[in-house]
Amino acid sequence: MKTKQEFEWVEAQNLVLSKDLIGTAKQQLLFLAEIDRNRCLYDGPVLHRAIYRYKFCWLPLLAKDAESPLTEDPLLVPLDCEWIWHCHRLNPVRYKNDCMELYGRILDNLNVVSSIQGTSKKGTEKIWETMYPSEPYELDLTNDSVLDFGESLLGATENTTSYDLISAVKRQTTLFYQVSRPYWNDDVFLEGAVARYKGFLHLIKRNIERSINCFCVPTYDIDLIWHSHQLHPASYCEDLVAIMGKVLEHDDTDSDRTKGQKLDVGFSETTTQWEETFGSRYWKAGAMHRGHPPSPLTVDKYKIDAMHNISASSNTNQNLIQQFPQKMLVEVMLEIVDVRDLPIENKGKLVVSFNKKQEDIIFNAKKQLSISSVSKRKQVAVFQCESSGELVFELIYHPSFNFGLVRPAKVLGKTSINLEDMQNVASKLPTEMWLDLESTVKWSKPISIRIGFSLTPPFPAPYVLHMISTSPFMGRYFSFMLPRKFRQVSNWTNIVDDAGNEVINIQTRNLASEKIRNQNINEEVIGRTASGETHLLAELKGTMWSIMNSGWMLQIKKTPDEDKHYFELTGTRKVIIFPGRKLEFETRYYGNVEESCFMTAVEFSQKDPYGKAVALMDLAYGFLEISEEWLVLPAIVSAFVLSNFPDYSNQSVRVNETKA
Repeated sequence: MKTKQEFEWVEAQNLVLSKDLIGTAKQQLLFLAEIDRNRCLYDGPVLHRAIYRYKFCWLPLLAKDAESPLTEDPLLVPLDCEWIWHCHRLNPVRYKNDCMELYGRILDNLNVVSSIQGTSKKGTEKIWETMYPSEPYELDLTNDSVLDFGESLLGATENTTSYDLISAVKRQTTLFYQVSRPYWNDDVFLEGAVARYKGFLHLIKRNIERSINCFCVPTYDIDLIWHSHQLHPASYCEDLVAIMGKVLEHDDTDSDRTKGQKLDVGFSETTTQWEETFGSRYWKAGAMHRGHPPSPLTVDKYKIDAMHNISASSNTNQNLIQQFPQKMLVEVMLEIVDVRDLPIENKGKLVVSFNKKQEDIIFNAKKQLSISSVSKRKQVAVFQCESSGELVFELIYHPSFNFGLVRPAKVLGKTSINLEDMQNVASKLPTEMWLDLESTVKWSKPISIRIGFSLTPPFPAPYVLHMISTSPFMGRYFSFMLPRKFRQVSNWTNIVDDAGNEVINIQTRNLASEKIRNQNINEEVIGRTASGETHLLAELKGTMWSIMNSGWMLQIKKTPDEDKHYFELTGTRKVIIFPGRKLEFETRYYGNVEESCFMTAVEFSQKDPYGKAVALMDLAYGFLEISEEWLVLPAIVSAFVLSNFPDYSNQSVRVNETKA
């Protein structure tokens, strides 16, 4: 027999939404990524011009087409106008009122396609040029001349919205960072997001019916679907009026997540209401706030479109190392909700410890959680681990002090969850289950713990490597002890993967040959494979390292102000190696390792003009985390060079006058 909470969830899922919100969400993610590649639309003069074009060009054109279609083909909205239109629609009440006041109808997107869909623009461009002969249809966002325009050319005396579109845009500039992980495009994840959005609407509907005043705060998966719904303004208004009798406002003006502020209080109340209404956890793995976006990189040279001019080189030496099997990770959210049939009556502390049964490249520690029903407070663990294997749980009882005597903790029972078995269920929606504990003690009833559990869909794990040497390294020694099977002569550095398997051995070679000196080659790096073959991996020519038979070139560069330097690794891709932790590595915790020991490899391309972090090098402890397979060997050689040739950096700063 279904419970009241189950009936509430079924009723929520019966809400009718008239649009394909999964398809819209996927398109929205692509659009937000394209806007993020053109960050001049986030602020400044380009944003001001985009707003002007939207108000006095796009909206009048759209209104004219709504009265009588201007072309047989759908309209193709320019990118800058689409961005402002996107942000305007995310205030659905204001957008509706503006449209009705200015044009007498809601300007919808039924006959409009996105600028990112690759549809022919000829029809729309012809209409635009007829209506606005002095204003280009598309802005060249890389050209400073985009800023030179006269407002009078567009007839700015027309009535238009007074809505603060600049503030509306700025409120949306951080969303892409929150929804840019790989699994956001996964169908299972998005199906769960639509189901949870329906639950969110049902919760608000219940509050309206019961006159409960609650500022409901969505998680990011719900928010993405909510945005997707609002991007169909006519359908959104019709759906919401049918569901709750009015158009639901979307209040995104609060961004202060400080404890006790409106957003924090609202989220806590929403969580409580959700769990009381539906009997399931409100939080969702991968859908929570990631923190603030990392600091942007400021090497202006690499924000240009010339990245595609890099020619592909032959990297035959890439085959010298083994092909790594691609491991997959999941993000896990975990809460120990309750415990039952507990035979212990004495006062004490109950905790549940958990760890992976098998070795894991990411999650290799044992952690503890209190039990929510016992401690009367929530405690949720969030962590990443490999997507396969088992999570093992132990219920531990810590007796209270008794007359100064410390009694040992006692394991009351164990149980486990197979992650692969849980993926189809917990990747879509958070799930809860009672698990019976196995114990060596024969209790009258088996003890059970109730676990709230959520997973993201699997995503690729980085390649984790260790550089093991008995020689000084960056002025210090590796903290890793050399495994017996890899002990070589002291001047060899052994590269091993996370499982301890040998990848390659590397050594420097001083050159005394007159012939080689005449070629201006000062140093060489050689590699020895597992089969015992020796290969040339890199050679220093003046101030430039030629890596992998000239497949890659490593050289030092200086910033425009010439007070800092970085390394440029150029081959089939453009990679810059910056001192310190950058982009996604900036906010991670790596213990008490000095910041100066880290270097971050960042790829710049047309797809990622502001950089994509592709590797982290810890030169103090010989740790490499590499996210792309094509970079594995170039990153190994580069890290070895940067850690073993400190004089190279110093001399290059003085000799190489090439500016970034």
